[in-house]
Amino acid sequence: MEPSNGSGGDCRVAALSGGSSGIGKAIAAAFCARGWKVALGARRVERVRETVDSLREAGGAVFGDTLDVTDAGSIDAFYDAARETLGPIDLVVSCAAHARPGPFWELPPEEIRSEIDTGLIGALLFARRGVRDMIAARSRGDVVFISSTTAAVPWPFHSPYAASKAGLEQASRSIALELEGTGIRSLVVRVGNTVGTGWANDWQAQDLGVTRRWQQLGLIRHGGFMQPAQVAEAVIAVVTTPRGVQLEHVTVHPEAPMAEPAED
Repeated sequence: MEPSNGSGGDCRVAALSGGSSGIGKAIAAAFCARGWKVALGARRVERVRETVDSLREAGGAVFGDTLDVTDAGSIDAFYDAARETLGPIDLVVSCAAHARPGPFWELPPEEIRSEIDTGLIGALLFARRGVRDMIAARSRGDVVFISSTTAAVPWPFHSPYAASKAGLEQASRSIALELEGTGIRSLVVRVGNTVGTGWANDWQAQDLGVTRRWQQLGLIRHGGFMQPAQVAEAVIAVVTTPRGVQLEHVTVHPEAPMAEPAED
């Protein structure tokens, strides 16, 4: 899939996993709006093509391909094609993840393994290749791991997913120290409750019942939710922070709805 021409100064070239829907798609759109080039990958080829087409129609310089972050060969093929099409990558965003809620003892072993493989191991493998390329090119850059409030707050019925995000955040802190002196920053954007992501599209009716329990525990405290585009703006803020500043992580929460004035 060939890119269209982008425009704008200070053009960056981003590699983005999980870029065909939800938060990943919104991040890709936000990057394109700044005139940056974007290589986005995801497992479902139809969604990749639809996303690439929509971003190109808006004038974005986009490359898209199928990507399985649990497969190092798929990652290498994606990066090789992205570099040939768009040029050297200097921004990596690991966004691919999935989860199905439920008591952990009732989740099939393959579901637990898949959530960890995608959200933790896959995120690290995807970032690893991007970092290797940036180090080889001796270029400054950023690696962003999209995390979740489940990494910091006990979140029942999401244990494997929460474990993957907690592990990812600790890995990012360690990677940041490993990268000192390279000009490459390792950053975390921890995301609160967000709608419009397609996250629960494949959940069953019984899965959706856990939201009531989350409300009872105060994990969903009010009716305010973020949209993917708002999360994307937080990512923009992180990666455009001036050089010389190292952010460990940024947490973005939904603002509570404006309270109605009290009646006299």
